[in-house]
Amino acid sequence: MPGDAVADLRRQCAALPLTGLGAALRVVLVTSRETRRWVIPKGWIEPGEQPHRSAAREAFEEAGIVGEADPDPIGQFAYHKRKPGGVLLPCDVLVYRLRVARLLHDWPERRERERRLVTPATAAGLVAEPELAALLRALTAG
Repeated sequence: MPGDAVADLRRQCAALPLTGLGAALRVVLVTSRETRRWVIPKGWIEPGEQPHRSAAREAFEEAGIVGEADPDPIGQFAYHKRKPGGVLLPCDVLVYRLRVARLLHDWPERRERERRLVTPATAAGLVAEPELAALLRALTAG
């Protein structure tokens, strides 16, 4: 169905990279390339690639994170991706928890992004997307 094809084109995946436990729990955030907003690593799902593996690949490319993403999403959020010419494309993003095994000193997009490890509460205050902020706040609830 044509509507489904459009929805698939606007579906992205993201890694929610976590390191540490309890009070030492940290989220790895990166800046977006264009707007320099704080985000979690995310991108398009490659044809034939499982979404959680796409999320892990994005975490490596954008933030130099080596780790494994859980196969089931822990949530999702919506945002508007800015395309060339200022066009905004609404996107739905599936979020996969990723346990950080290693943080690399060099990675593909190192010169294009800043990486920061912060508490979930700090991360929730830094990201622009309300649904993502709620996911981050829920990490320490309960």
